[in-house]
Formats: sequence, C-alpha cells, structure tokens
Amino acid sequence: MDSILRLVNPQREAERRWVHSALAKLQQESARSADTHLLKLNFPGFHGIDFYFKDEASHPTGSLKHRLARSLFLYALCNGRLRDGQAVVDASSGSTAISEAWFARMLGLHFIAVMPACTAPGKIRDVQALGGECDLVDDPAQVHARAAEHAARGACHLDQFGLAERATDWRGNNNIAESIIGQLALEAEPEPEWIVCGAGTGGTSATIGRYLRYRRLHSRLCVAEPAGSGFVHGWRTRDPHAVASQPTLIEGIGRPRVEPGFLFDVVDRVVEVPDSASIAAAWLLEELLGRRYGGSSGTNFVACLQLAASMRARGQRGSIVSLLCDRGERYAQTLFDPSWLAAHDIDIAPWDAALRASLATGTTPMATSPTA
Repeated sequence: MDSILRLVNPQREAERRWVHSALAKLQQESARSADTHLLKLNFPGFHGIDFYFKDEASHPTGSLKHRLARSLFLYALCNGRLRDGQAVVDASSGSTAISEAWFARMLGLHFIAVMPACTAPGKIRDVQALGGECDLVDDPAQVHARAAEHAARGACHLDQFGLAERATDWRGNNNIAESIIGQLALEAEPEPEWIVCGAGTGGTSATIGRYLRYRRLHSRLCVAEPAGSGFVHGWRTRDPHAVASQPTLIEGIGRPRVEPGFLFDVVDRVVEVPDSASIAAAWLLEELLGRRYGGSSGTNFVACLQLAASMRARGQRGSIVSLLCDRGERYAQTLFDPSWLAAHDIDIAPWDAALRASLATGTTPMATSPTA
C-alpha cells in the first residue's frame, strides 16, 4: 500500500524527502556546534558570591539567537509550514535575523529580515553577507505588520515573537537552561541563586523559568530590562497589553510592547537598567573578559551586581549566572563609538565609576549612580 501511495503522490513524496533532508541538515549542524562556554569571575567586594557568564556569542552566528533560529526552523518544518523553495521571513532587530539568514542559506532558502531602519549597520551587513534581504522599516512598531505582508505573499513567517516560547523544548534537548545547570554540576555552588537574562521575544526567559520549575530547583529567574520597557510594566501589572513608557538604545531587548511569548509567572524579579548603565557595563565587560559583547550583556551585568549586593547585605553566599548575548563588534558604529554616544547624549563615565565602585565594595551600582 505504501508503494502505491508513493506512486500516486509523487509531489507529496518529493516534499517529504526535502523535509527529511532539511531536518537532517539541522541535526548535523547541532552535532557540529559545541556547547558555549561558561566563564567565571569573582570580584573583591562580593566575597562568597561567584559570577558566571554563559558566552552565547561563541555560537557560529554570534549570539544566543542561534539556538532560537534552529528551533524556529525545526518548528516550521515539523508543522508542515516550510517547503522547498519557499521564502522565509521574520521581524528582527538583528541577532535573530543573522542566525535565521545563516540557517536559511544552509537550507537553500531565500530569507527576508524585516528590521527597524535604526538597526546597527553591522547587523544589517551581517544579514546581507549571508544572502539575506533586509526590508528596513522607519517605524519599529510596524515590523510585525510588514512581516505579515510578506507572509501573505507566500513566505513562511518564522514568527520569533509569536512562537519562541513554544518552538523551544524547555524540558531538555540542549536548551540553554539545561546547558547552564549541567555546566555548573562540578562547581562549588551548582544550584545558582539567580539566573539573569533579558527579554526580547520572551522565549529565553520562558525556557529558563519553566526548566527551573521542571527540575524542582530553588534557583530564581531575574529579567534585566531597559528602563520603562513594555515587559517591565506588564510584569508589574500582569497586563499583557502593556506598552513601553520610553524608548531604548539597547537592541534585542526592551520591547515596546508585551510580546505573546512573555510568561509573567515564571519570572521572579525584574530589574530596570538605564541605557547609559548598560552601555557602560558593556565597555567594562570588554575590560574584564577581553572581548566585546553587546548592550544587552551590559544590562544583564548591571542586574547581576544589583542582585549580588542584595545577597551580600543579607549575608548570603552562592552563585549568579548571566548571559553574554551577542558579539560586541556588531555595535562598533553605535554603542562602542564615542561620537555616536555623544550624538545620543550618553555619558558613560559616571556609570563606569559606579560599576567599579560596586565591584570593589559589594554595594549596588545604583547607590552611587548618576540617578541615585
């Protein structure tokens, strides 16, 4: 019977063979990609508190979005939404688009990234270098509508904002939370007090928060966000329709609205971080780690120090884990360009001093910040 059906439906069988081939390529890529490093730092002011940084920038596409992009392609293929020769589209400010462009090229598919026109030039170049097309939108609030227009014309919408929390297997399958807990197994504090991440699509926080509960761990999840973001207001009020009260210069996080993938109830704390502090922290991370990382990594770092100061004040020991989200080289013309900072009225010197004081004394950086 099976052979008869194959003869009757040659087109369906050809589509099935292509899907199987695409899935095999994704599995091979996953096997070739080693896990990312977990870097450890200790600071004089925080005796008894270990800091770990998960270096997601070491993925082949340079950010933690490599995991998400692979999951989104797997989800589209296994749900019958992606076919041979079909264009692929998503709305992204850069890092997800770069990773999606990389996987699209691997599968021989045309990729369209709908991006805000203000996206860092380095990210746009990276998408284009991988064969992707960048559809730049002047109003960042319209990227979802533009992606939907491409989908209406036949493109497969990967929809990172709508599908991130369901496309990733939060129970295991080398998700980022499983990786972190596994890498900490031989450390002095294998069960961290806090894991810190930002919220772009909401998928990473949803995955980590769910996994911590699934494993019955006592670790808590903190989301570090630009001040006034949609998620900040939404988490505090549990309003899924909350919107941002101010814009941010930190790409990838600080969404203007609450995205469908945000799961309020798996997040234990939200720390708001001013853009100037995030950028100053990104500069300081380069000094501490010898590599540049993007602004969201700086946001996470500030939140880590805030949490560590609270632990120290209570006499707690333990560990804090955070994410280094993407390569800082992508921001050479923005966050790491003094003329760009001056044009945006960003002075990182006061925050740099506050952060260094925190490392030395174990106090919160907010205590000596320019806005304290």
